[in-house]
Amino acid sequence: MEELQAFAAELGEKPFRGKQLFRWIHRGVRDFGEMTDFSKALRAKLSERAYVEGVTVLKVQHDKKDGTRKLLFGLADGNAVEGVFMRYKYGNSLCVSSQVGCKMGCRFCASALDGFVRNLTAGEMLDQVFAAEQESGESVNHIVVMGMGEPFDNYENLQRFLRLLHHPEGRNLSYRNMTVSTSGIIPVIRQFTEDFPQVNLAISLHRLDDAGRSRLMPINDTYPVDELLLAARDYTEQSGRRITFEYTLIHGENDTASDIALMKQKLSGMLCHVNLIPLNRVEETHLAGGSRKRAEEIAKALCAQGIPATVRRELGGAIDGACGQLRLKNKSVY
Repeated sequence: MEELQAFAAELGEKPFRGKQLFRWIHRGVRDFGEMTDFSKALRAKLSERAYVEGVTVLKVQHDKKDGTRKLLFGLADGNAVEGVFMRYKYGNSLCVSSQVGCKMGCRFCASALDGFVRNLTAGEMLDQVFAAEQESGESVNHIVVMGMGEPFDNYENLQRFLRLLHHPEGRNLSYRNMTVSTSGIIPVIRQFTEDFPQVNLAISLHRLDDAGRSRLMPINDTYPVDELLLAARDYTEQSGRRITFEYTLIHGENDTASDIALMKQKLSGMLCHVNLIPLNRVEETHLAGGSRKRAEEIAKALCAQGIPATVRRELGGAIDGACGQLRLKNKSVY
């Protein structure tokens, strides 16, 4: 808002015009002609000096059974990212992308198959929310930054996005309704704990032995799993909030009895929740997903050990559910 107030002053207008402009933009309005509390002269001046850039919905896959929508968002430079609109009993949630592509190279993920292109700006992240609402005709009241990219590899834009989303003159979304997922960049986890103690943190865990996790997630070579779990414990102690561990089940890779025994050993006593996710098959990765039955068996075993665990509700079963799939299959449209 402060930047827009300064811009209004540059135009010879009172600073409160910047506040009004901020409100319009955060309603998803891009056309200055629709900003009806501005004079025609001011609207013309704004049109001459500025434009509101946003994402464009290029393609939508709609699972009519549960209301899930997979959206392909086009960016101004010709790139594309994805978002997923999901309906829950507590409200609507949007999975937001933070980068075009990804550097992390996790073996089971489609996002990094074409490599890393660039970071998204805070505005491009924010406009995914506005565009999803306009396309669905429904409000988004929960945000998960779990789409394409590693959010903590784009921390400057991520924190700007979270603060804009929370701004009382904008969307005024509670920090408690936001979740950020990371593959485990420990120094940024510690910074995030200080900066956003009310925002929920999720860590993509997927294995608990270093050799196995490094094979799935190369980042483990830099930030080993035991050090990562220590940072996770520090987050829970400093924030008082439960941490979520995302655990994608890959048949024969991380769903064996020894894997479950290690989970029981290393997660016992931690303020956490384990979200078990049967892998969405991506042909290019050549990995097979674990069954839902096996996932439920593992959840039961963890709960018996006092470790809260659930199997992620299957949403969007009729669409390209895995992150990055829709983008890979639709290069011709962007």
